[in-house]
Amino acid sequence: MIDFLRGQVAYVETEYIVLDVQGVGYRVFCPNPYVFPAKGQDAITVYIHHHVREDAQLLFGFPTREEQRLFRKLIEVSGIGPRVALGILSGGNPDGVIAAIHNENIAFLTKLPGIGKKTAQRMILDLKDKLEGLGGATLFNPISADVSELDDVNVTPGWPEAREALKALGYTDAELDRVWAKLKDQLKPDEEVDSLMKKALKLLYAG
Repeated sequence: MIDFLRGQVAYVETEYIVLDVQGVGYRVFCPNPYVFPAKGQDAITVYIHHHVREDAQLLFGFPTREEQRLFRKLIEVSGIGPRVALGILSGGNPDGVIAAIHNENIAFLTKLPGIGKKTAQRMILDLKDKLEGLGGATLFNPISADVSELDDVNVTPGWPEAREALKALGYTDAELDRVWAKLKDQLKPDEEVDSLMKKALKLLYAG
């Protein structure tokens, strides 16, 4: 089974990257493809989950081993397949997801793509004691805010959550303010967090 690939990015699409590894192009589905460097830059390492089913073999890729491990924990939960797990990681930064599980924050978890109340409860039950060693400082800071605090009535509701996830990836407030100024007039009122993330990352990636 493939655990990681090292090569150059050949293409970046909205759902995946194509990684050129010694002349072979691997299609790798990612939570946020635009976090990876542009085509033709130095070789990178992508941590892989190699998913095998009867009709296909799929590669899911992550910039860190921690995200890879969290993805693998998520797909152990009944009702969460690889596509839903990918949506979880695109809709909320890993530390935030881990903290929400540890603090039994169902309100936060049900804001993630594809997660209803019952699935959120299963995530907490199945994973709360299995995430030791994953996550950073956020893990030790309970998420006490109500979901309504994530929604600013003056902006698209999902943007505050998307912004926090982008900050966790290392982007500055100034960069995110510039991106929001470009994005805000192009969005639907009910734009999903994962869609916001992808559109913002595309702008950040383009400079």
